[in-house]
Parts: sequence; structure tokens; C-alpha cells
Amino acid sequence: MGDIIHAIILGIVEGLTEFLPVSSSGHMILTNKLLGIASDDQAIVTFEIVIQLGAILAMAIVYWDRILDLFGLSRKQQSLGTLSSGRRKTSKLNLIHVALGIVPAMLLAFLLKDIIKGEGFNQTPVLISLVVGGIYMIAAERLQKSRRIKVVSETMDDISYKQALGIGLLQCLSLWPGFSRSGSTIAGGMLTGTSYKAAADFSFLMAIPIMVAATGYEMLDNYKFIEGDNLMFFIVGFLVSFVVAWLVIVLFLRFIQKVRLTHFAIYRFVLAALFWLFVMS
Repeated sequence: MGDIIHAIILGIVEGLTEFLPVSSSGHMILTNKLLGIASDDQAIVTFEIVIQLGAILAMAIVYWDRILDLFGLSRKQQSLGTLSSGRRKTSKLNLIHVALGIVPAMLLAFLLKDIIKGEGFNQTPVLISLVVGGIYMIAAERLQKSRRIKVVSETMDDISYKQALGIGLLQCLSLWPGFSRSGSTIAGGMLTGTSYKAAADFSFLMAIPIMVAATGYEMLDNYKFIEGDNLMFFIVGFLVSFVVAWLVIVLFLRFIQKVRLTHFAIYRFVLAALFWLFVMS
């Protein structure tokens, strides 16, 4: 199946790319190709599910207070953003916002699951989606920067139900492997009038239930591969993915204003070129 070094490399790639708008699926396909690993090997498919769970755990820890707050269990009644004063601010974001943001893509994914699995992960569609997704992100950022789209929601707590639904509908673009779930939702948020920071926060929070549902569903058919000689391979990949994802999320939120969507889009174009050279050739 692979050695521990491969587990570390794949765990790092997953942790680095899962929540950034650069397409983790595209990176995993390219990395598997460079390492000489068969992407359609069911044990590798299971391994990728496990390391996604590591990334989900990291995200859940970073957003733990907000998760509890959605259920009315958190003592910290304030948004993830900073408060200009020392006063407490009641969170306006609730489970309805999250549901509106995740149901459209989850429903469409269920209806199209056979098509996505059958054709979506072929190399050509992934390559094209890396480029198209990058163009989409640049367009969203430029439209907002030019003030053609006015920012009406500065923080995640300012997001309306209408905006949450709009983000959810645009998230359906991420069903095209290589497009990027975070890329489609962050850019989608900006297109509906949320700030870059608010869109990123909402995108990250929505990732938790979406990824738990998707990986949980896939694990039902693949858990049998986590045993015997493969066990250490899975453990190492899980731990590496968790640590790297936690660092990425914390650093991204800290430096979000310095790293714009256009920077990620340019990176996607470079990745597409690498994809062409090393995967398509």
C-alpha cells in the first residue's frame, strides 16, 4: 500500500489543501501520480477518507466555540472576529444558516454520486476545473473590489438567510472535482455581499457537517481496509493531516487579509500546468 514516508507526504498534502481554495482532490491525484500510487486502489481511497477525518477534527477544534454556540451551549457569545469594545455580542448565526449553506450541495451530490465517481475524477475534468475555478475566484474578488458588489456582511454573524442559501447554491460548483469546496464558497460569499473574512469563516464552519457526512458515508464501505499492516500507515497519515490542517486554519485566519483569492487562483494555474506536465503526459 505504501510506506510511512508516503503516509506523511499525503497527510501533509491533505492538511495543507483541504480548507484552502486550491483543490485538495487535485493535489491528491497529482501527489499519488508523483509517488507512483494508484488513486483507484480501494485501500488508498480509504486512507484519503481517514486523513480527511484528521483535517475535520482540526477544523472542529478551531471552531469548537462556534459549534457549541449554534446549539446554545457556548459561554462565548461573540463572533470569531474581534470586538471593538469589551462588550459581549450575541451570535446571530444559527443552524438554519448552516442548513441553507450545506443542503443544496449535499442533495445534488447524492443525486449525482454515480456520475461524479465515474467521470469526475478523470484527469481532464480536474485539470479544467482547476483553471475555471481560478478564474471564478478572480472574478469574484475583482467584482467586490470594484464595488460592483457591495459588502453588506462584515462578519459571519451578519450573514442573512438569503446569503447563506446563495452560498449553498454556489457551493454546488465544488461537486466538480478540482473546483474546490472552499474556493466555491468563499468566492460565492463575496458574490453575495459578504466580506472575504466572513465568507471564509462561514465556509470553514460549513465544511464540518459536509465532510463528516461525506466521509462517514464513504467509511461505511471502506472501514475493513483499516487493519493489520495498514494500521500504522493510517494512524500516521491521520495525525499528520490533523496537525498540518490545524496550523493552516489558524495561520490562514490570522493572515487572511494578506493572502487574497487572486493569489490562490494564480497558484491553481501553476498547479494545472504541473498537472498537465506530470499527470496528463
